[in-house]
Amino acid sequence: MIQVKRAYEEPSKKDGVRFLVDRLWPRGVTKEALHIEAWLKDASPSNELRKRFHGNPDEWKEFCRLYFAELKSNPGAWSPIVDAAGKGTVTLIYGARDQEHNNAVALRDFLLREKA
Repeated sequence: MIQVKRAYEEPSKKDGVRFLVDRLWPRGVTKEALHIEAWLKDASPSNELRKRFHGNPDEWKEFCRLYFAELKSNPGAWSPIVDAAGKGTVTLIYGARDQEHNNAVALRDFLLREKA
């Protein structure tokens, strides 16, 4: 199972293995508070794509299309997530305010589609 959670929410044992999947570190959160296995910057959108989208839900489909293309060209960036998900629950940690339109949601959808 792959789930998503904001960096500002309390970690839980139900989270399983936690990966930060943002290009930027979440403001005001310490490394100790996140309880992450790893920070997978390369599994996040490129800086260009991140800046272009910057929370604009009207561009969500285009963002996903471009982000999925980036992910397909760099499977090594997200392979730790797939490996961990094969053993149990994985939680993708993100910092965005929008809980429906963010790179962690898109990454989860991409990974679930790739596993199917």
